[in-house]
Amino acid sequence: MTISLQTLSDRAEAHEAEMSDRLDALVMKSVLYQSGDIDPAAERARPGQPDGRVWLMGEDPRLRPMPTNPTLIDFFKYRFGPSQHLLQSARLALKNGLDEKTVLACLLHDIAVFGFIRSDHGYWGAQLLEPYVEEEVSWAIRAHQALRFYPDESVGYAYPEVYLRLFGADYVPDPFVDRAYQEARKHRWYMTARLVTLNDLYAFEPGVVVEIEEFEDLIGRNFKQPADGLGNDNSPSAHMWRTIVAPTKFL
Repeated sequence: MTISLQTLSDRAEAHEAEMSDRLDALVMKSVLYQSGDIDPAAERARPGQPDGRVWLMGEDPRLRPMPTNPTLIDFFKYRFGPSQHLLQSARLALKNGLDEKTVLACLLHDIAVFGFIRSDHGYWGAQLLEPYVEEEVSWAIRAHQALRFYPDESVGYAYPEVYLRLFGADYVPDPFVDRAYQEARKHRWYMTARLVTLNDLYAFEPGVVVEIEEFEDLIGRNFKQPADGLGNDNSPSAHMWRTIVAPTKFL
């Protein structure tokens, strides 16, 4: 009897390859997407086009189509992963009577995790949002990445117990994180970022479902939605939104 040693990752890869083979255009994964599964620096043959198909240069047909002029809410609906963490955090901030800027920061604090990339998510999230929100909001989103690792007894924030399980009891933040924390402590908007960590949910609330439409009016008042749609407005971060729209585009 032969026992298959194929991993879940291998099976998922094979399934995705099969789905890709059925498309009219060929799909290639970016170096960043593959790094960690393979060594991107290793010499590999350039992928060919054995069946004459062209490389995909638009939206991936395996994803739900985006509106022509996409809004922030459209990204929540059609591109972000399950975002109950963000929605529950924002509702908690509302329940705690926080101002709309802080509620918006809670709603968007992990936007990079759910829509773009996990590593350095506070920095990526701030860059995504800087053209469209007040500076205090994007600053708080950037700063929360460091603050979440450091307790503040004066406001009742303790080091999250779940981090002990996720990262181990001996985990120490990188030096750049510690420097960012020290700088944030002296910043005039420190408390805004700290309130994001206070209203963060380090475990999902079971059975609680929050819809993005609950924050439609708040977003309308505090998010500068471009008329041409996110990704079409030539802002400094428009290319990042376009990448989320079409993540498998060849070039």
